[in-house]
Amino acid sequence: MSKVERLYHLHNILNQRRTPISRQDLMERLGCSQATLYRLVGELRDFLGAPIEQDPDTRGYYYDRQLEQHFELPGIWISPDELQALLTARQVLGDVQPGLLEGELASLQTRISNLLRDKGVETAEGDSRIHIQPVAARAVPGHLFQDVLGALVQRRQLDIRYHGRRRDEVSERRISPQRLTQYRNSWYLDAWCHRAEGLRSFALERITELTLTDEDALEVPVADLAKHFDTSYGIFSGPAEHRAVIRFSPEMSRWVAEEQWHPDQAGHFDEDGAWVLELPFSGHRELVMDILRYGPEAEVLGPEFLRAAVRDSARKTAGFYEEK
Repeated sequence: MSKVERLYHLHNILNQRRTPISRQDLMERLGCSQATLYRLVGELRDFLGAPIEQDPDTRGYYYDRQLEQHFELPGIWISPDELQALLTARQVLGDVQPGLLEGELASLQTRISNLLRDKGVETAEGDSRIHIQPVAARAVPGHLFQDVLGALVQRRQLDIRYHGRRRDEVSERRISPQRLTQYRNSWYLDAWCHRAEGLRSFALERITELTLTDEDALEVPVADLAKHFDTSYGIFSGPAEHRAVIRFSPEMSRWVAEEQWHPDQAGHFDEDGAWVLELPFSGHRELVMDILRYGPEAEVLGPEFLRAAVRDSARKTAGFYEEK
């Protein structure tokens, strides 16, 4: 946690309490030493003007509530996670086409915009100082999104006609919706496929027809969904079966070492200053494409079949550019 985030967190803790909080509790919640806590308290009180007081008996800290004006941090004091959440939420709401929830969605967007203006992120005229540029997003028809969302909330099965990209085939399936997932600016429906008798992910924009049935959806425990969809790299990969080891050049490591490819990843710098990344995966198709984005700056150390897949794909690509 950075100093800015700790200051912001300390303010929130004191702002939400009506009684003093001990130094030990603050150190545990902020994850810092006593010396660091004293510096944070001093900076919040002396430089930012926070009305911090210390109880003479317990020595705990609290905000003086007798002041006429309620203390708030300057507008720019908003954590990176909160800023990203607000901007992403507004963008997602804006991408949903008008329908039954048009009024409610517009109200939510307005409230988010007002909050961003209060925090100084946007001007009174609505000009944003933050720009989010969606790349390679695939549009979903508004009526389709609403129908899928309705089935998800009502816990009803769906009959769908689905055009899969990999095999370029159209299939008819009955599914029990479990959850909606936004991944890399695109929407996917995680569902139990009754034909395949297993969990599958369906890209929403590839559903060409959809019918709501009267059958109750099969319920899959949340833990089972997480185990199937969230333990390995990629959106269609399924449960993790392998672990990739990728070595990046020292120069590229300056960027990659700070990236999160997967929640269960691990990494370290070797003796040459190269970042060695390890992450779980099952299907390797998406992982190969992402590794190839780094060209000669990334080398797969294992497993061997993943190394071979990246090598073969790179050779085929190079073949297009060979002089004839």
